[in-house]
Amino acid sequence: MPELPEVETTCRGIRPAIDGRIMTGVRVRNGRLRVPVPADLGERVTGAPLQAVRRRAKYLLLDFPAGSVIVHLGMSGSLRVVAADQPPGAHDHVDLLFGDCALRLRDPRRFGLIVWQPGDALAHPLLARLGIEPLGDEFTGPWLHRAFKGVRAPIKQALMDGHRLVGVGNIYASESLFRARIHPLAPAGSVGPRRLARLVEAVRETLLAAIAAGGSTLRDFVGGDGRKGYFQQEYFVYGREGLPCRVCGTAVQRVVCGQRSTFFCPRCQRM
Repeated sequence: MPELPEVETTCRGIRPAIDGRIMTGVRVRNGRLRVPVPADLGERVTGAPLQAVRRRAKYLLLDFPAGSVIVHLGMSGSLRVVAADQPPGAHDHVDLLFGDCALRLRDPRRFGLIVWQPGDALAHPLLARLGIEPLGDEFTGPWLHRAFKGVRAPIKQALMDGHRLVGVGNIYASESLFRARIHPLAPAGSVGPRRLARLVEAVRETLLAAIAAGGSTLRDFVGGDGRKGYFQQEYFVYGREGLPCRVCGTAVQRVVCGQRSTFFCPRCQRM
C-alpha cells in the first residue's frame, strides 16, 4: 500500500503540472472504486481553478474554491500526469482533466477512492479524526512520551495507529524502529523518553530519506511523473528475513505484529 512517502512523492510530482490551472472535466471509465466516484463530480469542479495540491496523512487533496477532491491510492494505485489524449490502460479508471493534461488514476485492485468534500476538506469523516503529522512541529519526543503513556500494545503497532500519528505504515515503522534501535514488540508505554526522542528523529529521517528516493516501488507504485521509487534498495530490515543485518551481520528476523509482517535485528534492537 502506498504510504506517506509515496503519497508525498505523488503530491510533489503532480503539483507543478496542475497547480493554478482550470479543471476542464472528469472522465470516469470505471467509477466502482472502494467508494464509488460521485456521479456529479464533473459538475462540481469543471471550470474551477485549482488553488492548492496538498497531502494529509495518506490522502491527496486538490483544493478548489467550493471544496476539495480527496484521493486515496488504495493498495496499488498511482496518480500521474499524462497527456489528456493519451490512450488509457486496462486499469486507468479516472482522468481529472486540466486542458491538455490529465491526472490519471491507475488502480488495478480498485481499493482507492476519489470523493468530493464541500468546504473544508479536513472536515470529511475520513480526515476529521486523524492524528498529527510525523513531519510536523507537533511531533516531538515529549509528545510521543505522553501519547504512549500506559499503552501496553507493541510499540510498532502503537506507532502505526493513525488516530495518534498518521502516515507511518508497515514498511516505515519497521525501518524507523531499527534506526532507533528499539525492538518492535516492546510495550509502547515501557519505552523511556530518551529512546522515544530518538524514535521521533528516526521516523523523520526515514520518511525524508524515502521521499528523497521517490518512495518505495514493491509492485505497482509510480510517482506523479511516472517514475518508480527506489527506497526499497536502502531498507535495513523490511523484507530482509534471514539476510545479514547491514550494521552487525546478525540474521534479520520476521514476526507478525498486529497481523502485519514485522522485521527487526535481534542484536541491534533490544526490548
